[in-house]
Amino acid sequence: MMIKGIHHVSAITANAKKNYDFYTNLLGMRLVKKTVNQDAPSMYHLFYADAEGNPGTDLTFFEIDHAGHTYPGSQSISTTSLRVKDDAALDYWKKRLEEHGVDQDPIQERMGRKTLAFRDHEDQRLMLVSDENNRGVAPGQPWSESTVPQDKGITGLGPVYLTVQELAGTRNVLTNILGFEEIGSYEQYNVFSSGEGGTGAEVHVEELPEAPREKPGRGSVHHVAFRVENEDELKQWQEKIQEAGFPNSGLVDRYYFKSLYFRESNHILFELATDGPGFATDEDLDHLGETLALPPFLEDKREEIEADLTPLNTKR
Repeated sequence: MMIKGIHHVSAITANAKKNYDFYTNLLGMRLVKKTVNQDAPSMYHLFYADAEGNPGTDLTFFEIDHAGHTYPGSQSISTTSLRVKDDAALDYWKKRLEEHGVDQDPIQERMGRKTLAFRDHEDQRLMLVSDENNRGVAPGQPWSESTVPQDKGITGLGPVYLTVQELAGTRNVLTNILGFEEIGSYEQYNVFSSGEGGTGAEVHVEELPEAPREKPGRGSVHHVAFRVENEDELKQWQEKIQEAGFPNSGLVDRYYFKSLYFRESNHILFELATDGPGFATDEDLDHLGETLALPPFLEDKREEIEADLTPLNTKR
């Protein structure tokens, strides 16, 4: 029983059209699933990933109309990082972001890797991380039809950054419950790694005892999901989490994967998600994300759901 790495990160946007434009046209990611929040189907749930939507490459967004500003703080997933092939790709991105007027920081080294922090149009906190010397979880494959050259494209999710008021509780959940290993530290961050390790399997935790709690809105992150092999293993994780005294959602069938949700000691929402069955379950691989996909239990409500959504043209 092992956490294999990061599965996906889910964030909030106030405008699906602008979000789609930024993440596909500017960042060159592939929209692999255009669906709805299964718990609130009047809102879009968009999944951006590599060419095939492999686990570990998905950055997803819930559209919440009129979502307010995010007021950054603790008890939060404070930065989402995205992997690129090497340092040369990072130099390409610095220039590309400058040309598009994207707010960014200078390239700097973190945990022995070059990184480039930037913000999207809603102040979503993002970071590109170079895989120049990465050994660990394999990257995904950038989409051949991307707006970005394949050798410069985003290959998946890198380390997830947490900001907490009290490190000990989060450390306990990551190491003693989820089986991460604490592998080092830099600046104000403690670094935890799971599975094969590397950029696709790390959590970097920042302790800020005096920071106010984050007030989420557009540009904030809702939850992070970690990869587990299959449903049998997910059930074992549920037992372990329950034995540790953490309330949880029980197994939830998300159709494209099965999930389990719980809040760690600093109230950050963690999800464990299976690697399969995947996004090609209900769509041809060549046409992922082009039309509104609904899980079977929502299909009889399609007309009602589509009437509530602002049309989002994603056909090529």
